[in-house]
Order: sequence, then C-alpha cells, then structure tokens
Amino acid sequence: MEERFALLIDADNVSAKYIKPILDELSRYGNVTYKRIYGDWTSTYNSSWKEELLQNSITPIQQFSYTYGKNATDSAMIIDAMDMLYTSELEGFCLVSSDSDFTKLASRLRENGKKVIGMGEDKTPAPFRKACDIFTVLELLLEDSTMEKEEKAAAATVHNRETKPSSAKGVSQSQIEEAVVRIIMENQNDDRETGLGEVGSRLVKLYPDFDVRRYGYSLLSKFLETFPKLKLKQDGTKVSVMLYEDKSRKDMLEEYIMQQIQSAGKQGVSLGTLGNRIRNKFGDFKVRDYGYSQFKQYIQSYAHVRVEDDGEQNWAIYNRNI
Repeated sequence: MEERFALLIDADNVSAKYIKPILDELSRYGNVTYKRIYGDWTSTYNSSWKEELLQNSITPIQQFSYTYGKNATDSAMIIDAMDMLYTSELEGFCLVSSDSDFTKLASRLRENGKKVIGMGEDKTPAPFRKACDIFTVLELLLEDSTMEKEEKAAAATVHNRETKPSSAKGVSQSQIEEAVVRIIMENQNDDRETGLGEVGSRLVKLYPDFDVRRYGYSLLSKFLETFPKLKLKQDGTKVSVMLYEDKSRKDMLEEYIMQQIQSAGKQGVSLGTLGNRIRNKFGDFKVRDYGYSQFKQYIQSYAHVRVEDDGEQNWAIYNRNI
C-alpha cells in the first residue's frame, strides 16, 4: 500500500512554475491525499498560481494579511498541518516553502512519526532543510523536469561534472565519499554487504538536502563511480557498493578502464570520452607515467582490447577473442 501524503504549499514563498516538478517528485514517495496552498488570493502577487490550482486540483486556502509584516499564511498552514496530524491517517507531509518559519512544524511532525519531505528554493535556510527527513531544491527539480533524456545524457558530460560540483552549495563530494566509506566499513564489521539503496537512504539521513542532481548526475550509481575509493558491483538487479581494498593506484586504474570499455558493449567507447572519464576519476592521470607516449598505445596494451578508427575518432572495443 502506498504511503499517503499531505502536500502543503506556501504560495507567498514559492513560484507557480515549480508545481509540475513538485507533483512529479512527490509521486515517487506515495499518494498525495491532500493538496492545499495558502496565500492571499486577493493579491496580484499570487495571480500566477490561480490557473495552476484548477489544473492540478489544489485547494486554495484564503488567508488575509491582517497585520503588515506578519505572515498569516504561515500560521494557517501550521494549524492545518497539526489538525491533519491528529485527525487524518497520513504517513507523511510535504512542506513546500523557502521560509525557515516551518522548521518547528517539520520537527514536530517527525517527532510524531511522520515522514517530512521539504521542498524550497536554493535560498532556503539550513534549519528548515535539516528539520526534514528529505529536502529537495526546487531549482534542481525544474531543471530536471525540462530536460529530455538526450539532454540529461549531455548534462552528464565531463564538462558539467567538472563545473557543477564547484558551484554547488552544501556538502562537498569529499565529505560524501568519506561518509560512504564509513557506511561500507560499518557493514563490513557486521559481515554485511552494502547495497546501493542503503547508501542512498543513509546519505539522505546524514544530509537531508543531498541530491545527485546538484552535482550534475541523474543517477546515484554514476555519481559514486567517480570516487576513486569506491567501486560498484552488479549482480542481476542488485547493485553493491564496495571499497578498492589493498590495491595500488595502477591496479585501480586498470580495473576502472576495463570496466568502462566492457560496459560500453559492441560499439565501444571513444578514446576522448575514456580519457576524460579517467582524468575525472583519477585526477592527475598522465599516460607517460605508465610507460607510453600516446594514450592510444596505452589502451592497445590491454588484453582483449582493440582500437578502431572510424575516420573521426578512435574507439576502444572489448573483444574476448583477441
């Protein structure tokens, strides 16, 4: 049975352009039983929301600003949330706002065993983010929803991978890598493997606003593959996250290169793409450090690998019969 959520939107602090990404994202977690939005609908400030309300079956809650400088919308939303907490059979709440005034509400709902998903713009203060079980930045959702599959693939190119992390706010990639290493080592102490799903859920618990889209990736697996200390192993539909243990840098490099070539299938991987991936993962890679003057020669030295020239670029292709 799907979990039931109440969606409560603070119209004063969220733009109407985010509604579709909000609903799409929330559908991943369960069924939206309540959809309410709070604001002063006599104000022209909220006019952009009015068309979206009917199209998405969202109930508008009128709240006049009785006193200048006081946010009556916050109070109405908090009161409704508490009423739902005690009178409705809900598993969770989605609070959409860029305002830190809902920090206490998020904490109270969680204290009562409810899952709290927060959504807000990148300017949302840290206290509200950390008070939620999961916090998602709306700009990332909007960007993700407007990109087609081909564009998503392009967004995962090395250029974007190099530029996005440097501009991303919040937890650094090195912190994430060390957190995953600790998770794996804890499980090793208990003789347990570490699944990809467990890594994702524990990272969100550690950092509620963690989102791989912030770093230029659409999949957690692709993001983790960029870390030198980690490797992924797939067995059917099960994906495990492991450590490179007791291996030299050369061994890790060779294993990574073979994995990239083999996973590319019959069409192979271009040497340009392969070189960029290697430098992205291993940093200061230089082919001359491994006894070769050309990258092509180095790749040709691998067993069961041939390099083909299609007239425009060279391709590394795995062939076990070589």
